[in-house]
Amino acid sequence: EDWLLERLQDSDGLGAIYPGIANSIMAMKCLGYPDTDPRLVAQLQELDRLEVPGEDSTRYQPSRSPVWDTAITMIALAESGLDRSHPALVQAAQWTISKEIKIRGDWAYTNPDGPTGGWHFQFNNAFYPDVDDTAMVLLALRHVHLEEPNAQIREKSFLRGLNWLLSMQSVTGGFAAFDKENTKVILDKIPFADHNAMIDPPTTDITARVLELLGYCGYDATYPAADAAIKFVKTEQEEDGSWYGRWCVNYIYGTWQALRGLAAIGENMDQPCARRAVSWLKSVQLPNGGWGETCETYFDPTLKGKGPATPTQTAWALMTLMAVGDYGPELQRGVEHLLSTQRPDGTWDETEFTGTGFPKVYYLEYTMYRNNFPLQALGIYRKALDSGLARA
Repeated sequence: EDWLLERLQDSDGLGAIYPGIANSIMAMKCLGYPDTDPRLVAQLQELDRLEVPGEDSTRYQPSRSPVWDTAITMIALAESGLDRSHPALVQAAQWTISKEIKIRGDWAYTNPDGPTGGWHFQFNNAFYPDVDDTAMVLLALRHVHLEEPNAQIREKSFLRGLNWLLSMQSVTGGFAAFDKENTKVILDKIPFADHNAMIDPPTTDITARVLELLGYCGYDATYPAADAAIKFVKTEQEEDGSWYGRWCVNYIYGTWQALRGLAAIGENMDQPCARRAVSWLKSVQLPNGGWGETCETYFDPTLKGKGPATPTQTAWALMTLMAVGDYGPELQRGVEHLLSTQRPDGTWDETEFTGTGFPKVYYLEYTMYRNNFPLQALGIYRKALDSGLARA
């Protein structure tokens, strides 16, 4: 009970996620909390905030993702050519900096010497920063020009976040989402294992995003943390050249992150692992020029790279090709697909789920992905055109 109540502080409910909130409500009821108890009322209100009313039904979001969405949006806007001093970017950066975590959360159980810092996914979730959000936020903050004293505030926040992130590296060289060395598979076999996902092993996509960040910070493969992460990513490559994607669907995402990270840290993109990945990616391009993949790939990997084209996955594929310096016809066809499917108002339609909560269990529809990632990809492509790397 004490553990539960402590973690309701500075948080949008336990873990700021539906299962945690719902279970905390049931726990309080079992403990005899009256319906009028402010702590129980607060959790019921947090549950209500996840409600999404529809015309003939009501749905509940598993969580809310403002920090994640804001960071990706900042990157997309900056890559599209928006001035780094634009008020929208400045305001977004200042808001994001205000969400930095400065307390020791549950991550400290397996990382007791780690410094505080980092960012979470939601509006408030102080006990559970994660490596993926932290890396994405730090990547976003590098795109924004801030005047003093905000520039100095950003710099200190950035360094705290980077130091926390580096402290979370696993002995394998990889990075997990929330924990360090939480890899005992036997925990997934116990009868009450939630979604058979009781552990938090390192993943390619998160590790590669950390590599991307380190590359932009000026590190290269000689830096020990980067060297270990590079080796981890390379060992995770599939036989056909692709990489598995843990947090988004699926192999297109994993391959994008892996090559983007390896390229950013200075790895040679002519080496066999990169060439095999690019060959695989090109082999699954659809006749209409786009790329697509479904959640079924988590059940049946032979379906990887198969599915209706989506703007999100097409953008990931395009950014993969540009990361390795491949500006051939496949890139041009993919760009043409994005341009031809864009709506008059500048947005794209996407009904498919391209985010992953727990593989084989539930998936996420990030409604901003369909616009943010195509905008980012087209922005990078336009820069390639301007520099003469790509041809229209």
